[in-house]
Amino acid sequence: MGRTNPTYRDALQAIEERWAEFRRALRRRDQPRFDRLFEYAREHADASGLLNHQNPLLPALLSIDLEQEARLDDHEERLEELENELNEENKRQQLPKTGTTEDGLH
Repeated sequence: MGRTNPTYRDALQAIEERWAEFRRALRRRDQPRFDRLFEYAREHADASGLLNHQNPLLPALLSIDLEQEARLDDHEERLEELENELNEENKRQQLPKTGTTEDGLH
């Protein structure tokens, strides 16, 4: 017996095809971003398929949100690392140079 329902991946592919005209109308710089969103949705296709939601767009949108949340977390971690490095560098620059006394004489 064959499947009576399309797989989630099939449903996601159909959604992407329905949005093809929208993608073509986007500026060239935005088209790869659009494609990336569907890549994000495909990353979570297994979990979305298990959900078996009536509207396959909703799990796709949540999958996109999850991936973007992960990207935000990565950026926040990197920003914190850079801020810490800058703070450490500023502290090093504010320390008195070795070989000088408190009054600045050698």
